[in-house]
Amino acid sequence: MSEEQDPERNRLSARIARTAKVGGNLSGAGIAFAANRLFGGAESDENIAKALTSALGKTKGPLMKVAQMLSTIPDFLPAEYAKELSQLQAHAPAMGWPFVKRRMRAELGPDWQAKFSDFGREAAHAASLGQVHRATLPDGREVACKLQYPDMSSAVESDVGQLKNLLGLFRRMDGSIDPREMVDEISDRLREELDYERERKHMQLYRDMLGGKDFVHIPEPVPELSTERLLTMEWVSGEPLGAFEDAPQEVRNGIAKRLYWTWWLPFTHYAVIHGDPHLGNYQVREGGETLNLLDFGCVRIFPPNFVGGVVDLYRAQLADDFDAAYAAYEKWGFKDLNRDLVEVLNIWAKFIYGPLLDDRVRSVADGVAPGEYGRKEAFQVRKLLKEKGPVTIPREFVFMDRAAIGLGAAYLRLRAELNYHQLFEESLEGFSEADVTARQQDALSKAGLSD
Repeated sequence: MSEEQDPERNRLSARIARTAKVGGNLSGAGIAFAANRLFGGAESDENIAKALTSALGKTKGPLMKVAQMLSTIPDFLPAEYAKELSQLQAHAPAMGWPFVKRRMRAELGPDWQAKFSDFGREAAHAASLGQVHRATLPDGREVACKLQYPDMSSAVESDVGQLKNLLGLFRRMDGSIDPREMVDEISDRLREELDYERERKHMQLYRDMLGGKDFVHIPEPVPELSTERLLTMEWVSGEPLGAFEDAPQEVRNGIAKRLYWTWWLPFTHYAVIHGDPHLGNYQVREGGETLNLLDFGCVRIFPPNFVGGVVDLYRAQLADDFDAAYAAYEKWGFKDLNRDLVEVLNIWAKFIYGPLLDDRVRSVADGVAPGEYGRKEAFQVRKLLKEKGPVTIPREFVFMDRAAIGLGAAYLRLRAELNYHQLFEESLEGFSEADVTARQQDALSKAGLSD
């Protein structure tokens, strides 16, 4: 469909309006940033972060989502920035019934209401890119209808440009990390999140990879009632992870183990990860016996050799083999390395891999609060990179790191005590890049993602 036929598709006027709005908000933050750099003092970073948060909080939509995303990557933003950005509210006000009727008519035709026996007028959930309505099909199935807000394609393209400006400013002023490949990666994933047809295929991919597993349930999509901007799927219910923080240790450990396999099995067997570790994307069912995994907009499909690099680095850390670690980072995609940079990267690797290297029952990080997971190590790494760097973070690292941190934070919330080394070794049984390649190709083909 052309832009003339579909005025919502990346309209130039909408992009200009969005750029003006976001740019205006960020320019105010930029002034505060410059003033604090010149006149700032001990609270300089904190003041800059508050200015950025205030600016981004006015934009809503994709850039706010990106800011929240960056706040979960502890090796990227200073603690003051992350603390402020993490407070941005993901829940935008829901669009009203007139919008819902227009969207449903545009996606399913003028007789769309006949396709449902009941359709909730009020949104059950509203977020930065769309909202969800609960409905019932004529055959009695309860479904969730995820509707994308108008002009989101325009908003994404405008906000991607602003993101580059924002992170370019960070690069010039901080100097520890070159974020250019990270920006490209985040931008591509954000564009993919607008394609609900792709998200439907991601759901099918996960149903294929984890089908028959008793530790997780993946909602079933309804293809005949789904489009690029409408995703209809099985309605699922469960309790939040937070509801089990005071459950018996055995229950909490069981939930944590199910989280482990839900995340690691697709990665080590198919080179695929669920890239959004937000705790709201997990629901606990049957008193902790199984999980619901939700929201498949941000799924990262890796080249299988990247998984090989992750495994190589694990084995290098286990053997304390510096040269093997150096080769593993190169396999990951890190460029222009030297011994000093690899020594700095190993600080972060020893933290991330720490629980996997320690063959005993333990917490994922002793004495660390969920919101502080990785902060101490990240600060040390950033400080050293300012002296020895910068380092260019490869694209593939972004969501791997983000998901690992998110998973670790969930383990801390649950106060789980597991033998992570044994779990990881079990997930690597019979591992080979050739097998991962074959499994991935087959799974992507079945899900319609092999193009």
